Amino acid sequence: MQINLSEIPVMQAQQWLQHAVSPRPICFASTVGKDGEVNLSPFSFFNMFSSRPPILIFSPARRVRDNTTKDTLENVLEVPEVVINIVDWDMVQQISLASCEYPKGVNEFIKAGFTEEPATLVKPPMVKESKVKMECKVLEVKSLGTEGGAGNLVICEVLRMHVNDSILNEAGTMIDQHKLHHVARLGANWYCRVDPSNLFEVEKPNVQLGIGIDMLPANIRNSKILTGNDLGQLGNVHDMPVVDPTFHDDRLKNIFQYYSVSPDEMEKELHQYAKELLGQKKVQEAWQVLLALN
Repeated sequence: MQINLSEIPVMQAQQWLQHAVSPRPICFASTVGKDGEVNLSPFSFFNMFSSRPPILIFSPARRVRDNTTKDTLENVLEVPEVVINIVDWDMVQQISLASCEYPKGVNEFIKAGFTEEPATLVKPPMVKESKVKMECKVLEVKSLGTEGGAGNLVICEVLRMHVNDSILNEAGTMIDQHKLHHVARLGANWYCRVDPSNLFEVEKPNVQLGIGIDMLPANIRNSKILTGNDLGQLGNVHDMPVVDPTFHDDRLKNIFQYYSVSPDEMEKELHQYAKELLGQKKVQEAWQVLLALN
């Protein structure tokens, strides 16, 4: 299916994009206008773009239905400061309530049951219930258009972070990903939750380069059993592995014993065993199994 976004209604285009470009972290932005009125609103068009300087960008888009702008946008143009509060599972229903388009002057902190906490460097208050809060100055607001659905990039520099001790690791030196249950937006009414049951690590080739899938032996590269993810793990080693004569494995021994008369079946069994080892992150062991035929 091919979709030309410029040829379909903007609401439909937005739905296609929001379903495809996800999950998206949620910026829960607290701002104040020149009259001192506080606004609190969530935005899923949001992410981090630089570490030095520390830059976050979120986008309060023009409303599709009537092309009006949001109070958050008007506030940061009047008072170029914002607190970006990170959303987690414990507050997701409240942030959904805060997304209601209440009339200007209505305090979403009160409507959604959040607690205002004074910031230390900027005028807008922080959300006490949020476990990570970032005080920011707004460097620039860049309009992306004048039609309904057009974004407005609010480019923010983080001046100070506030992190709840309850989500730090045991050493107290960093956020423990197992403790901060982020929530992210998908399409329509769908969200997703990050918790220990769906966390996984992917080893990154930070310093030494991986050999690459193109360097794998042809029988491994063209395997009908090993997936792209499996091949990615095998190609992420820094040097081409060689047979280790000290490697002993009972299952490998049994495969050779039972399938010695059928090389094709033996290769399938070896690839299947290697796949299982890769699923357990035993990359070196998987390589030894795959090298057994070479």
